[in-house]
Amino acid sequence: MGFVISFLFVFFIIGLSTIFEKKKILSIEGSRKFVHIGVCNWWFIAMYYFISPIVAIIPFCFVIINYISYKKNIFSAMERGEGVKDLGTVYYSISLCILALWSFFINSPEVGLIGILIMGYGDGFAAIVGKKWGKRAFVLNNNKTILGSISVFLISFIISLLTINYYLSPSISDLFVFSLIIGVISMVVEAITPIGFDNISLPLITSLLYYGITKFI
Repeated sequence: MGFVISFLFVFFIIGLSTIFEKKKILSIEGSRKFVHIGVCNWWFIAMYYFISPIVAIIPFCFVIINYISYKKNIFSAMERGEGVKDLGTVYYSISLCILALWSFFINSPEVGLIGILIMGYGDGFAAIVGKKWGKRAFVLNNNKTILGSISVFLISFIISLLTINYYLSPSISDLFVFSLIIGVISMVVEAITPIGFDNISLPLITSLLYYGITKFI
């Protein structure tokens, strides 16, 4: 049942995004970010239906599917428009696969949860906000805007606050300090990582950081 619902969920998000793109409700880039943000919520399905690393089979399948789509442009809603090619969707699935193997193996799926949500919502909304309202770009990375990075920080901080509070029950001071640390590091990682590669660097680094924090609380 977990496998069936997982695949139905992901293809539903892709299908819905494709419809929005065809009807001009979303731009090509907007449809990509809709998928980017929507699919990260699959992790909640994984946490509900699975208790072992076998769940990693699902994102592994999408490593292959996304690569084929990248080469053949099968799912246009997932591919970057304007002639720009990158393997961001493939890296996205690779991160899901790695974090599923690791966090379910150690029986702590929340370790992967925080990284995936920060990648999905943090990076996703950073691109939306930065593209629409961001004016000033970083000197080191002209693809990233200051306003977009602020969005990453705020979303990462909120996700960390909720996750750490729910799973670790820390003191108020520890809760805010560690959430602040993850928020700042998420912002820096997303800002300096080349386009597409942040789908690997951001979730893996934030999940590793959260895992380290669990040893202190």
